[in-house]
Amino acid sequence: MTTNVLILCTHNSARSVLSEGMLNHWARKLGKNVRAYSAGSAPSGRLNPFALEALTNAGVDVSGYRSKSWDEFVGECAPEMHIVITVCDSAAAEECPYWPGSPVKVHWGYVDPSNAPGGDDGKRQAFELTRQAISYRMLQLLQLPLENLSKADLQEVLTAISKS
Repeated sequence: MTTNVLILCTHNSARSVLSEGMLNHWARKLGKNVRAYSAGSAPSGRLNPFALEALTNAGVDVSGYRSKSWDEFVGECAPEMHIVITVCDSAAAEECPYWPGSPVKVHWGYVDPSNAPGGDDGKRQAFELTRQAISYRMLQLLQLPLENLSKADLQEVLTAISKS
């Protein structure tokens, strides 16, 4: 069974996209049956070019990536999510839709690299550092015996990862 993970941020343009890209990248490389998706509560309709650059530089194929609404993941045709991760504080504070299957929810907050000082070079560096931090947590997630954990145990371990 594939473990579906939905990663949320308000605009689905930077942190959630970095997270989707890195989780899918590592899952594929490690042969894990995990599929990441990303969405936003108020999608911007465009992806941050620095996020795409950081992913591309890490070897992630970003073709087909787009900014999406979380509404795409609540309908009958949507894949059932097992884990929902918020990566920005504003999305974590919002009232989320009902997710079919009652997935485990956790907040893994990251500072918005879009607001980094130093012009383009500063943003480039901030996005790369954010990508690395996200990658570290995604690798921790992929080391878990996901098919053997109860929802309560999964909640506990994902919360512990948020503090790493």
